[in-house]
Amino acid sequence: MCRKRKTQTDRKVSKRLKTEKNSTDLCFPQDTCGLNGSEDQTDLADFSSPGNENEDTDSHHFTSDQSKVQSDEVEGPLIGDHETQESEGGEADLHKYLVGCKKNPGHRQFIPVETFTKKHLPEGLQDNDLYKLIKLTADLTVRVDVTMSSPKTTQPYPFSNMSERRILRTGSGSVRNVNKFQDGVLQDLGNIYKNDDYTKCWCRECVGSNSPSNVWWEFKVNTAKHVVFDDIEANHTTLRLFYDRDDGSPVVSIDKVSIDKVSVEQDRCELKCVTCDETLGNKLMGMWKHFQKVWGEVCDKYRDSRSQHKLTFIVSHPHGCSKQVSVGQWKDRLELGELRSKFTYTTCTCPGSSGAQVLCLGYRYYTYSDLVHSGSFKSGLNYSGVGRVF
Repeated sequence: MCRKRKTQTDRKVSKRLKTEKNSTDLCFPQDTCGLNGSEDQTDLADFSSPGNENEDTDSHHFTSDQSKVQSDEVEGPLIGDHETQESEGGEADLHKYLVGCKKNPGHRQFIPVETFTKKHLPEGLQDNDLYKLIKLTADLTVRVDVTMSSPKTTQPYPFSNMSERRILRTGSGSVRNVNKFQDGVLQDLGNIYKNDDYTKCWCRECVGSNSPSNVWWEFKVNTAKHVVFDDIEANHTTLRLFYDRDDGSPVVSIDKVSIDKVSVEQDRCELKCVTCDETLGNKLMGMWKHFQKVWGEVCDKYRDSRSQHKLTFIVSHPHGCSKQVSVGQWKDRLELGELRSKFTYTTCTCPGSSGAQVLCLGYRYYTYSDLVHSGSFKSGLNYSGVGRVF
């Protein structure tokens, strides 16, 4: 059976619940496409504030059934079930958890990346630019595999009691900030930045080689803090890229991963990764640049209508299996000050979806992947970590 761990994070915030009109309780699209139809820590950097927003509110509130999410100047806990996939049998057993899933039996509201079309979007939003953005988001989505649970924490953490057990945990993440280096010099900024830590590639193969490459690509992967907690876990983390279908997807992996930035409060982790594979490095760089361009265009196009549509989409690896798209709506926005917000949403997720990028149409994020999927309430509503959105 699928197993999810529960964790609690205390929050001291000055906040108000921000919601908007015209919402729905349904995930969509409601068709038969899905998995069954196919085979000590450092907070993330602060940013300046661009201004305030004035938006409509309605009567939908976080309730006790939604695991005590507080509002209206109340200090209190946020409790929910995180959605990593645990597998004692390793990767070989992941399909078993998929078939036996109780949260979304049949997975009919997950659409395989390869079969996702504009028709899977709601009427009025079957737009080429939005479709392109979802496909580009999928290109940058990775499966995050962790085989070690850190023993070095006294903080509330869903796997802190499992450090003696070597089981596979899978989540999801997203690639961003892809940069090429040569002899330690960043190539895309007119050679004005030099990485003083490295003048040769620092992937595992190069570190053990007498002739390491002098050209490499560095990139970041955003995921949830509870997926990769610290450097102990990062040292036992592998990323699988381009896992778009169960049969026939090439196994493209990155096994040199370190923690760049983390935030327990925001449930966010930024991993630093490296490759000296020229084909892979150039491919990721091209995808990232294309994503940035389309992302900005779509944000501008839907900024004024975001309160009407409230569309939210996620690309993730449910149960550690192949990449899937889910489309729904966000329900609540909980403001935490300094532009920090959490969202709840109907967009479908499963164990294995933790850490996936959560994109709310028409909102800009400071670092593109600021919002990551964090967990699910007993009510069935899902929720993000904390991100900076405007």
